Amino acid sequence: MSAFAPAVLVLEDGSRYPGRAYGALGRTLGEVVFATGMTGYQETLTDPSYAGQIVVMTAPHIGNTGVNAEDSESARIWVAGFVVRDPSRIVSNYRSTGSLDDELIGAGVVGISGIDTRAVTRRLRDVGAMRGGVFSGADAALGESEQLDIVRGGIEMSGRNLSAEVSTIEGYVIPATVSTTSTAIGRVAVLDLGVKTSTLNYLAARGFDVHVLPQSVTLEGLLAIEPVAAFFSNGPGDPAASDRHVELLRGILRAGLPFFGICFGNQLLGRALGFETYKLPFGHRGINQPVIDVATGRTEITSHNHGFAVDAPIGEVTESPAGFGRVSVSHVNLNDNVVEGLSAIDIPAFSVQYHPEAAAGPHDANYLFDRFRDLVVASKESRA
Repeated sequence: MSAFAPAVLVLEDGSRYPGRAYGALGRTLGEVVFATGMTGYQETLTDPSYAGQIVVMTAPHIGNTGVNAEDSESARIWVAGFVVRDPSRIVSNYRSTGSLDDELIGAGVVGISGIDTRAVTRRLRDVGAMRGGVFSGADAALGESEQLDIVRGGIEMSGRNLSAEVSTIEGYVIPATVSTTSTAIGRVAVLDLGVKTSTLNYLAARGFDVHVLPQSVTLEGLLAIEPVAAFFSNGPGDPAASDRHVELLRGILRAGLPFFGICFGNQLLGRALGFETYKLPFGHRGINQPVIDVATGRTEITSHNHGFAVDAPIGEVTESPAGFGRVSVSHVNLNDNVVEGLSAIDIPAFSVQYHPEAAAGPHDANYLFDRFRDLVVASKESRA
């Protein structure tokens, strides 16, 4: 059985963590990052923002609730590799349809268990996110120097554009879910840069007909659906490598469409407004990040998955270097003072760095979908 096969996690600085195989046998490479959520491992695995990354779970016990068809955030597992301390020996949940181990094997995801994930996390916090590799089966028998050379030959995340790998190939539509608490608003053009299912459902629940578009769409193609607003999703990669999407967004802003962006969409709004982005030492990943809403002074516990951030002045209103009027930082991370949101004052556009859809929680920031709906309604009324 794969669970008893030897495996090793190798970091590019030469650190080695021997353990047991978990999931598929073989070799996988990627940027090694840690996620601090104690729940929601299935949502983490199926979040396209984790493409190209080997995810270390800081919670020690993983897999106890198995997997099911309802909690996936996309149609497949996206992580490059999975690192856990103690995989559950049994599955116990009434919604479960299978074990996490079998799911990883079926998806061909190479993982490792039985290592001190606290030690790996401490190393990443000290040195920063690094390239790494998990080697199991026959690859575990490779020499240490050969394994390290393989890791160091891997692709770095900086400068990497992964949008084409995670985006839908064909556009599709999710009709608005109109109820007693929501009315039909119109079409929202969603640029799929790695969008999560829960995001689309929350938009539909606010009365939007959600038109999900591939990342290759042109401005003309986007405007052809006659949207009342535009939305840029989360996604993996370096925003500095997405100049085409930045220009697309500038066209959307010039067209006067209300805009909302999350995560990667926040970074692209920052660049469209003329600010720079930079790579964080080890990023924010998990469901327990404290963020303050500058306007209200309210602290929210939020879900994060990002390794890059926007470089914009905090605590002041500044002019957009790209000529889009006044801009302010709307949200700030209370742990490290990283910009977590942007608000354009003179145009109908805002964004947040974290995930307000927050599957599997928390839901402190879910109101942002209401804020987007209200922004679109106000924009429509002003044009009437």
